[in-house]
Amino acid sequence: MRIELASRPGTADRPNEDYLSIAVPASGLGGALVLLDGVTPPPGDDGCLHSVPWFTARLGGALGELSISRRELELPGILAAAIARTAEAHSSTCDLSHPRTPQATVVVARWDEERLEHLVLSDSALLLEAPDGEVSAVLDDRIARLPRASLASAAVADATVRNKEGGFFTAAADPAVAARAVAGQLPRTRVRALAALSDGASRWVETFKEGDWHACFALLREEGGEALIDRVRALERADAEQRLRLRRGKTHDDAAVGFVEF
Repeated sequence: MRIELASRPGTADRPNEDYLSIAVPASGLGGALVLLDGVTPPPGDDGCLHSVPWFTARLGGALGELSISRRELELPGILAAAIARTAEAHSSTCDLSHPRTPQATVVVARWDEERLEHLVLSDSALLLEAPDGEVSAVLDDRIARLPRASLASAAVADATVRNKEGGFFTAAADPAVAARAVAGQLPRTRVRALAALSDGASRWVETFKEGDWHACFALLREEGGEALIDRVRALERADAEQRLRLRRGKTHDDAAVGFVEF
Protein backbone atom coordinates (compact mmCIF):
# COMPACT_ATOMS: atom_id res chain seq x y z
CA MET A 1 0.00 0.00 0.00
CA ARG A 2 1.30 3.47 -0.94
CA ILE A 3 0.38 6.52 1.12
CA GLU A 4 1.59 10.07 0.44
CA LEU A 5 0.66 13.35 2.15
CA ALA A 6 1.74 16.81 0.99
CA SER A 7 0.64 20.16 2.38
CA ARG A 8 2.02 23.69 2.08
CA PRO A 9 0.86 27.12 3.27
CA GLY A 10 0.10 29.77 0.70
CA THR A 11 2.67 32.13 2.22
CA ALA A 12 5.42 31.58 4.76
CA ASP A 13 4.14 34.30 7.10
CA ARG A 14 0.69 32.72 7.64
CA PRO A 15 -0.17 29.36 9.19
CA ASN A 16 -1.49 26.60 6.96
CA GLU A 17 -5.27 26.43 7.34
CA ASP A 18 -5.55 23.11 5.48
CA TYR A 19 -5.63 19.85 7.45
CA LEU A 20 -4.65 16.44 6.11
CA SER A 21 -4.35 13.06 7.82
CA ILE A 22 -4.71 9.33 7.34
CA ALA A 23 -5.89 7.19 10.25
CA VAL A 24 -5.31 3.43 10.30
CA PRO A 25 -6.78 1.11 12.97
CA ALA A 26 -4.49 -0.96 15.17
CA SER A 27 -5.51 -4.07 13.23
CA GLY A 28 -4.06 -2.52 10.07
CA LEU A 29 -7.26 -3.36 8.19
CA GLY A 30 -8.88 -0.40 6.51
CA GLY A 31 -8.31 3.27 7.13
CA ALA A 32 -9.61 6.79 6.63
CA LEU A 33 -8.30 9.88 4.85
CA VAL A 34 -9.42 13.32 6.03
CA LEU A 35 -8.75 16.60 4.22
CA LEU A 36 -10.07 19.99 5.34
CA ASP A 37 -9.58 23.40 3.74
CA GLY A 38 -10.12 26.08 6.36
CA VAL A 39 -12.05 29.15 5.23
CA THR A 40 -10.03 32.34 5.74
CA PRO A 41 -12.39 34.97 7.21
CA PRO A 42 -12.23 38.58 6.02
CA PRO A 43 -10.65 41.07 8.44
CA GLY A 44 -12.83 41.95 11.39
CA ASP A 45 -14.84 40.20 14.06
CA ASP A 46 -15.73 36.55 13.49
CA GLY A 47 -17.20 35.90 16.92
CA CYS A 48 -14.53 33.35 17.84
CA LEU A 49 -11.45 33.42 20.07
CA HIS A 50 -9.83 30.61 18.07
CA SER A 51 -7.93 30.52 14.81
CA VAL A 52 -8.91 28.64 11.69
CA PRO A 53 -5.97 26.18 12.16
CA TRP A 54 -7.27 25.47 15.68
CA PHE A 55 -10.67 24.67 14.21
CA THR A 56 -9.41 22.46 11.38
CA ALA A 57 -7.11 20.55 13.74
CA ARG A 58 -10.02 19.91 16.13
CA LEU A 59 -12.51 18.96 13.44
CA GLY A 60 -9.99 16.94 11.44
CA GLY A 61 -8.85 15.02 14.49
CA ALA A 62 -12.43 14.21 15.44
CA LEU A 63 -13.23 13.06 11.91
CA GLY A 64 -10.22 10.74 11.81
CA GLU A 65 -10.89 9.22 15.23
CA LEU A 66 -14.63 8.77 14.70
CA SER A 67 -14.15 7.30 11.21
CA ILE A 68 -12.12 4.49 12.77
CA SER A 69 -13.96 4.02 16.08
CA ARG A 70 -17.57 4.39 14.87
CA ARG A 71 -17.77 2.00 11.94
CA GLU A 72 -21.51 1.60 12.49
CA LEU A 73 -22.06 5.25 11.46
CA GLU A 74 -22.08 6.28 7.82
CA LEU A 75 -19.87 9.24 6.89
CA PRO A 76 -22.58 11.94 7.11
CA GLY A 77 -23.21 10.77 10.68
CA ILE A 78 -19.47 10.85 11.36
CA LEU A 79 -19.27 14.43 10.07
CA ALA A 80 -22.28 15.51 12.14
CA ALA A 81 -20.77 14.00 15.30
CA ALA A 82 -17.37 15.61 14.61
CA ILE A 83 -18.94 19.04 14.05
CA ALA A 84 -20.94 18.71 17.27
CA ARG A 85 -17.84 17.66 19.25
CA THR A 86 -15.82 20.57 17.86
CA ALA A 87 -18.61 23.09 18.52
CA GLU A 88 -18.89 21.88 22.11
CA ALA A 89 -15.19 22.58 22.62
CA HIS A 90 -15.71 26.34 22.21
CA SER A 91 -19.43 27.03 22.53
CA SER A 92 -18.98 28.55 26.02
CA THR A 93 -16.44 31.14 24.83
CA CYS A 94 -17.40 31.93 21.23
CA ASP A 95 -20.43 33.04 19.21
CA LEU A 96 -20.97 30.00 17.01
CA SER A 97 -23.97 31.63 15.33
CA HIS A 98 -21.72 34.25 13.71
CA PRO A 99 -21.67 33.70 9.91
CA ARG A 100 -17.86 33.89 9.93
CA THR A 101 -17.31 31.43 12.76
CA PRO A 102 -14.40 29.10 11.82
CA GLN A 103 -15.37 26.64 9.10
CA ALA A 104 -13.91 24.37 6.44
CA THR A 105 -14.51 22.31 3.34
CA VAL A 106 -14.39 18.55 3.94
CA VAL A 107 -13.23 15.40 2.16
CA VAL A 108 -13.39 12.02 3.92
CA ALA A 109 -12.66 8.61 2.40
CA ARG A 110 -12.98 5.48 4.56
CA TRP A 111 -12.24 1.94 3.47
CA ASP A 112 -12.07 -1.64 4.63
CA GLU A 113 -11.71 -4.94 2.78
CA GLU A 114 -15.28 -4.75 1.42
CA ARG A 115 -16.15 -1.13 0.61
CA LEU A 116 -14.92 2.42 0.18
CA GLU A 117 -17.09 5.24 1.48
CA HIS A 118 -16.64 8.87 0.46
CA LEU A 119 -17.93 12.31 1.43
CA VAL A 120 -17.25 15.76 -0.02
CA LEU A 121 -18.58 19.08 1.27
CA SER A 122 -17.81 22.30 -0.65
CA ASP A 123 -15.01 22.82 -3.15
CA SER A 124 -12.26 20.35 -2.28
CA ALA A 125 -12.03 17.30 -4.56
CA LEU A 126 -11.81 13.52 -4.25
CA LEU A 127 -10.48 11.50 -7.20
CA LEU A 128 -11.09 7.75 -7.50
CA GLU A 129 -9.12 5.55 -9.88
CA ALA A 130 -10.73 2.32 -11.09
CA PRO A 131 -8.71 -0.86 -11.81
CA ASP A 132 -8.85 -0.06 -15.55
CA GLY A 133 -7.28 3.37 -14.96
CA GLU A 134 -10.46 5.43 -15.37
CA VAL A 135 -10.52 8.41 -12.98
CA SER A 136 -13.75 9.87 -11.62
CA ALA A 137 -14.07 13.04 -9.55
CA VAL A 138 -16.39 13.28 -6.57
CA LEU A 139 -17.25 16.99 -6.33
CA ASP A 140 -19.67 19.27 -4.52
CA ASP A 141 -20.11 21.83 -7.29
CA ARG A 142 -22.54 24.23 -5.60
CA ILE A 143 -20.01 27.09 -5.62
CA ALA A 144 -19.24 26.55 -9.31
CA ARG A 145 -22.95 26.80 -10.12
CA LEU A 146 -23.42 30.15 -8.36
CA PRO A 147 -23.50 33.36 -10.44
CA ARG A 148 -20.09 35.06 -10.28
CA ALA A 149 -21.70 38.20 -8.84
CA SER A 150 -22.80 36.21 -5.79
CA LEU A 151 -19.15 35.70 -4.82
CA ALA A 152 -17.96 39.22 -5.55
CA SER A 153 -16.82 39.72 -1.95
CA ALA A 154 -16.39 37.64 1.17
CA ALA A 155 -18.93 39.82 2.98
CA VAL A 156 -21.59 39.16 0.34
CA ALA A 157 -20.80 35.44 0.33
CA ASP A 158 -21.19 35.24 4.12
CA ALA A 159 -24.43 37.18 4.09
CA THR A 160 -26.27 35.64 1.18
CA VAL A 161 -24.89 32.32 -0.05
CA ARG A 162 -22.68 30.61 2.56
CA ASN A 163 -24.61 27.91 4.43
CA LYS A 164 -27.84 29.14 2.88
CA GLU A 165 -30.48 27.47 0.72
CA GLY A 166 -29.58 28.12 -2.90
CA GLY A 167 -25.95 28.75 -1.96
CA PHE A 168 -23.22 26.44 -0.74
CA PHE A 169 -22.35 24.72 2.53
CA THR A 170 -19.26 24.35 4.71
CA ALA A 171 -18.63 22.58 8.02
CA ALA A 172 -18.91 25.19 10.78
CA ALA A 173 -20.91 24.70 14.01
CA ASP A 174 -24.20 23.18 12.78
CA PRO A 175 -24.16 19.35 12.57
CA ALA A 176 -27.17 19.43 10.23
CA VAL A 177 -24.90 20.61 7.39
CA ALA A 178 -23.59 17.02 7.14
CA ALA A 179 -26.78 16.09 5.31
CA ARG A 180 -25.75 18.50 2.52
CA ALA A 181 -22.56 16.62 1.71
CA VAL A 182 -22.06 14.58 -1.47
CA ALA A 183 -21.67 11.05 -0.12
CA GLY A 184 -21.65 7.49 -1.42
CA GLN A 185 -19.84 4.18 -1.42
CA LEU A 186 -18.35 1.61 -3.78
CA PRO A 187 -17.05 -1.94 -3.49
CA ARG A 188 -13.40 -1.65 -2.47
CA THR A 189 -12.36 -3.76 -5.45
CA ARG A 190 -13.63 -1.03 -7.79
CA VAL A 191 -11.09 1.50 -6.49
CA ARG A 192 -7.38 1.00 -7.16
CA ALA A 193 -6.24 4.35 -5.76
CA LEU A 194 -7.63 7.67 -4.56
CA ALA A 195 -6.50 11.25 -4.12
CA ALA A 196 -7.90 14.19 -2.14
CA LEU A 197 -7.06 17.79 -3.07
CA SER A 198 -7.85 21.13 -1.46
CA ASP A 199 -8.72 23.84 -3.95
CA GLY A 200 -5.23 25.29 -3.63
CA ALA A 201 -3.92 22.10 -5.25
CA SER A 202 -6.81 21.50 -7.65
CA ARG A 203 -6.03 24.88 -9.26
CA TRP A 204 -3.82 22.90 -11.67
CA VAL A 205 -7.06 21.59 -13.22
CA GLU A 206 -9.76 24.05 -12.28
CA THR A 207 -7.97 27.41 -12.51
CA PHE A 208 -5.01 26.96 -14.84
CA LYS A 209 -6.51 24.25 -17.09
CA GLU A 210 -3.19 22.37 -17.37
CA GLY A 211 -4.98 19.05 -17.73
CA ASP A 212 -8.08 17.11 -16.73
CA TRP A 213 -8.58 15.01 -13.60
CA HIS A 214 -7.11 11.95 -15.32
CA ALA A 215 -3.92 13.88 -16.15
CA CYS A 216 -3.80 15.26 -12.61
CA PHE A 217 -4.04 11.75 -11.16
CA ALA A 218 -1.31 10.52 -13.50
CA LEU A 219 0.94 13.35 -12.29
CA LEU A 220 0.28 12.41 -8.67
CA ARG A 221 1.03 8.75 -9.33
CA GLU A 222 4.26 9.49 -11.20
CA GLU A 223 5.67 12.48 -9.29
CA GLY A 224 3.67 12.87 -6.07
CA GLY A 225 1.76 15.64 -4.33
CA GLU A 226 4.78 17.88 -3.72
CA ALA A 227 5.40 18.00 -7.46
CA LEU A 228 1.80 18.99 -8.14
CA ILE A 229 2.03 21.81 -5.59
CA ASP A 230 5.33 22.94 -7.13
CA ARG A 231 3.66 23.19 -10.53
CA VAL A 232 0.73 25.14 -9.12
CA ARG A 233 3.10 27.58 -7.43
CA ALA A 234 4.99 28.15 -10.70
CA LEU A 235 1.72 28.84 -12.53
CA GLU A 236 0.61 31.25 -9.80
CA ARG A 237 3.86 33.20 -9.99
CA ALA A 238 3.63 33.42 -13.78
CA ASP A 239 0.09 34.82 -13.58
CA ALA A 240 0.60 37.07 -10.54
CA GLU A 241 0.86 40.28 -12.57
CA GLN A 242 -1.64 39.85 -15.40
CA ARG A 243 -4.03 37.63 -13.38
CA LEU A 244 -5.56 36.10 -16.50
CA ARG A 245 -6.40 32.96 -14.53
CA LEU A 246 -6.18 34.06 -10.91
CA ARG A 247 -8.41 37.10 -11.42
CA ARG A 248 -9.35 38.34 -7.92
CA GLY A 249 -8.27 35.15 -6.16
CA LYS A 250 -5.28 34.81 -3.83
CA THR A 251 -1.95 34.61 -5.62
CA HIS A 252 -1.00 31.60 -3.47
CA ASP A 253 -3.47 29.48 -1.51
CA ASP A 254 -2.81 26.77 1.05
CA ALA A 255 -2.54 23.47 -0.81
CA ALA A 256 -2.96 19.89 0.41
CA VAL A 257 -2.86 16.54 -1.42
CA GLY A 258 -3.44 13.05 -0.04
CA PHE A 259 -2.77 9.96 -2.19
CA VAL A 260 -3.55 6.33 -1.36
CA GLU A 261 -2.88 3.35 -3.63
CA PHE A 262 -4.22 0.00 -2.46
